Amino acid sequence: MPVTGIGGLFFRARDPKGLAAWYREHLGIDAGADRVWRQAQGTTVFAPFPANTDYFPAEKQWMLNLRVSDLAGLIRSLEAAGVKVITKPEWTTSYGRFARVYDPEGNPIELWEPVGA
Repeated sequence: MPVTGIGGLFFRARDPKGLAAWYREHLGIDAGADRVWRQAQGTTVFAPFPANTDYFPAEKQWMLNLRVSDLAGLIRSLEAAGVKVITKPEWTTSYGRFARVYDPEGNPIELWEPVGA
C-alpha cells in the first residue's frame, strides 16, 4: 500500500501560534505550520468511533493520541507546569498505560505508553 503513516494533523485554533507554543513546551512536539515534527517510528491506531461515543468529549470531533516512552515522567513534568493530568486505574490495559490532558483550547490529548515502551 502507498500510505506509510500519518503525515500531519491539521485543526482550527483560536490562537494558532500560542497553541503551537504550548505543544512545543509541554509535549515536545515541533508544532506549527512552518515546522516539521520528526517522530520515532511506531504503531498508530487510526480508528473512527461511533458518533455517540463517550470516549472523548461530545463537542469535539477528534482526539489526539500521542505515543510516549516515559508516561510517569511526562505526567510529573506536566503537573509541575500546572497542566491537569487525568489518570484512571482502568486505563492500564494490555495495550499499555494511558493518561489524558487537554490543551489550552480544550482539545483532548490521550498519552499512551505502549507495553514494552
